[in-house]
Amino acid sequence: MKSIIAVYLFDGFSDWEVSYVLPELAKLDHFNVVFVTETGDKVTSMGGMTVLPTVKYADLNTADLVLLMVPGGKIWESPAITELAIYQDVAKLNEQGVIIAGICGATVLLAQTGLLNKMMHTSNDLNYLKACAPSYTGEELYLVESCVTDGTVITANGISPIEFARDILSILKVDSKYLEQWFKLFKYGTWTAE
Repeated sequence: MKSIIAVYLFDGFSDWEVSYVLPELAKLDHFNVVFVTETGDKVTSMGGMTVLPTVKYADLNTADLVLLMVPGGKIWESPAITELAIYQDVAKLNEQGVIIAGICGATVLLAQTGLLNKMMHTSNDLNYLKACAPSYTGEELYLVESCVTDGTVITANGISPIEFARDILSILKVDSKYLEQWFKLFKYGTWTAE
């Protein structure tokens, strides 16, 4: 059985934040990428793209879950996030060894659940994170970077989907030479054949 990479989606998710990594993940034969929503219903992205999920979040096979990727969106700035099943599970999944990757507003989810109180991380801005996640106490571990990986937690600001993709592919052990070529192509528009 293939290991599972789950992409958590919701109405208004920032589609561009996962757009670079998804085609590369689809190339990896030993992973099965699934799209999950809280209710199992289709969702519409911020850009108007409608997605029919693979599975309802509650039915996700977490025993085979390797990575949980969460894009940004206004939902994370709302008090309603505490009512979502993912809010209850994200820290527990990370404790079980699941890689958690959050970009843009999804870093608020990670901060609210305590994950960022003990890991180096980034977000859109430190003041943004503190304002949206009142229980957050990880200010000393905040880095002003595009993307930060600390152990099995990846965080990125909302304008760094290429760096976010690179760090996800790196932690999944994609060939480093290919990954460097890929990054230069998408970040700088250059390709060096070797």
